[in-house]
Amino acid sequence: MSKKWLRDNGMHLSWLLALIATLGSLYFSEIMNFLPCKLCWYQRILMYPLVVILGIAAVRRDYKLTIYVLPLTIWGACISVYHVLLQSGVFHESGAACGPIPCDVDYLNWLGFITIPMLAGTAFILITILQYLTYRATK
Repeated sequence: MSKKWLRDNGMHLSWLLALIATLGSLYFSEIMNFLPCKLCWYQRILMYPLVVILGIAAVRRDYKLTIYVLPLTIWGACISVYHVLLQSGVFHESGAACGPIPCDVDYLNWLGFITIPMLAGTAFILITILQYLTYRATK
């Protein structure tokens, strides 16, 4: 990817990833009736504002908004990684700590390893990388 391509498209692509992740989580909960656990809610709290922030940044070509995006994406990625490890059995958490829906419930398991927290984590990591590269391309 060239610097010019990143400057022109990095914010838009980041916004698109956040939008797809947000619509995907709403699809799983509202259409498929998968109840989100506590960790899923934390990931949503960090992902949903990214649609607005990145949308504004893309339209205005404001690369300085990266400073507000990166903390959200990094925290979201950390929560997602923890959630994936919890689902895979690396960590164990009592049901009471996670609320009415246990955090190790695996509603979705494509190819034996693609879960909802993995999808969210992938989106957070991709947005983080794109934001970093886009910011660097503007310097």
